[in-house]
Amino acid sequence: MPRPTSPPRSSFPPVIGQFAGEDLVVGGGVAIFHLASQRVVICSAHDRRGEKYYFLPKGRRDAGEDSRTGAEREGYEESGYRNRLLPLPTKHRQPQAHPRVHSPPLTAEPVWMQMMPLGYGSKQYVLYWYIAETLPPDLEAELQTEAGAAYKPPPPYPHNLTLRERVAMEPQGYEPLHHEGTGVDEEEATYESHLVSVEEAVKKLGKNGVMADVVMRGWTGIQDRFAMEEAHDAATQSPEAIH
Repeated sequence: MPRPTSPPRSSFPPVIGQFAGEDLVVGGGVAIFHLASQRVVICSAHDRRGEKYYFLPKGRRDAGEDSRTGAEREGYEESGYRNRLLPLPTKHRQPQAHPRVHSPPLTAEPVWMQMMPLGYGSKQYVLYWYIAETLPPDLEAELQTEAGAAYKPPPPYPHNLTLRERVAMEPQGYEPLHHEGTGVDEEEATYESHLVSVEEAVKKLGKNGVMADVVMRGWTGIQDRFAMEEAHDAATQSPEAIH
């Protein structure tokens, strides 16, 4: 599994700002990976000039909704793929809950945050980017709803489920289920989704952009987790560990 080779994006210098509730919008987006085939979901649409462009699914969270749940929901609505956040050993600065752990923890923290103006005036859009995965067949069946029914969020990724065990939950050659008509407005109804290689996703998203780096960070985190789990298996199966 090759690692991304493009340099990481740089963060802007820290800023100080304050926004009243009526001037603040919080949202989330996801890079949705199909682990077994090493592919990721990207969306496409056409601009006012009719030119095609590509993006990762994202959007505003609903009132009272957790940002992570909102990111998963927006990923489903804009791409048609049900998904859940994937705990990975990605870098972050959030403190660990007590008791502290010394090994690299698996978390589903954002890999990027963007701040963008919203319309005119002083309104601010804060967008968190997460890494997610497509759902296994049995969970897809469990969450199946009638057309037009309310969105059903998936349960979290099981804390004791390895990535290898997760991949084994799908029959060989399985294609993640794509749902039609998940867009909630006229614009989203025109979106198309594509399950492509990491390399193609980075190219289409623009290798110097944040969305491409979200994909690369997610892919690196997935490979790092595979390596961690393999190292753990090797250690527990060694003669020293057995005796």
